[in-house]
Amino acid sequence: MMRVRCTDERMLKLQRAGRIGFVGTAKGLEAAIIGSAAALQARDWLWSGLREGGAAVMRGLPLSEYVAQMYGNSHDTAKGRQMCNHFQHKASHYPSWSSVIGTQLVHGVGAAFASKLRGEDAVHAVYFGDGATSSNGFHSALNFAGVWRVPVVFVCIDNGWAISVASSQQTAARSYADKAAAYGMPGRDVDGNDVLACYQAAHEAIAAAREGGGPSLLVLKTYRMLGHSSSDDPTKYRDDDEVAAWAAKDPIDRYERYLVERGVLAGGERQAIEADLLRELDAVIHEEETVPPMPMRTLVEDVYAEVPPHLRRQFNSFIAVAERLGYARPGDGAFPL
Repeated sequence: MMRVRCTDERMLKLQRAGRIGFVGTAKGLEAAIIGSAAALQARDWLWSGLREGGAAVMRGLPLSEYVAQMYGNSHDTAKGRQMCNHFQHKASHYPSWSSVIGTQLVHGVGAAFASKLRGEDAVHAVYFGDGATSSNGFHSALNFAGVWRVPVVFVCIDNGWAISVASSQQTAARSYADKAAAYGMPGRDVDGNDVLACYQAAHEAIAAAREGGGPSLLVLKTYRMLGHSSSDDPTKYRDDDEVAAWAAKDPIDRYERYLVERGVLAGGERQAIEADLLRELDAVIHEEETVPPMPMRTLVEDVYAEVPPHLRRQFNSFIAVAERLGYARPGDGAFPL
């Protein structure tokens, strides 16, 4: 959880300084995200929304790849084809995602259906925010998951706000968990600021799915302390007293008290952990800032096994203009025709 917070704070500062383009922070949501994702095994899949990048790092995404993707440099495994904060990591079963709300739900259900047909012992955890419960993807995904009895755990991070729309304005139901009954699956409300409760609930849901019990819906009630993204000003739509009330429930402070009371963590040890994490992160940032941008040739690569003549001609016309205007870089030269 501390790594998530330290990384978010650094990325937001870089964005404000104009060094990266976009950040979606998870401050206040760390227990919900990390606690639930920690229950997944290596063979399982995590289908993310905007804020689960820290879970990807926990599951194996190298920190250098995380930072490279934020810069969109030539180390970016997405080759600059995704906007910042849109991660993917094949080795840890963390697919890329779309900013279109709710699309990852149906993708995750389809992949889980494939896992079931193949006889794989894998569970697919699909993450989304409260706003996604109003999307067509939510209905389609939960409907098919219930019919097909696929090994999926739907994890709704109910963070209070879908950008500027309050959770209370998304549904007339008592809880988002109540929606699960309509799709023939269990739903469960969980204190999303209690990392151990999130882990326990996810562990039980994942175990049930792995044993053939079908899908379920977890609703982790928490609060997004900052804006929806670096492009958002939450002071325009929510009350300072509301924010202060949730700040007093900070999940990291809460878990720190729990660990200190039980003698697992010494007083002041959190600060030392934070300092170590920031040193590691800053070293990676400094290294990735020196990496050159993605070569322009990648604009036309990966569509075909070999770049076909018509794309070569188009790129050559483009790069001639780029060279004339001084935008071309080493490695951006024209294709032979």
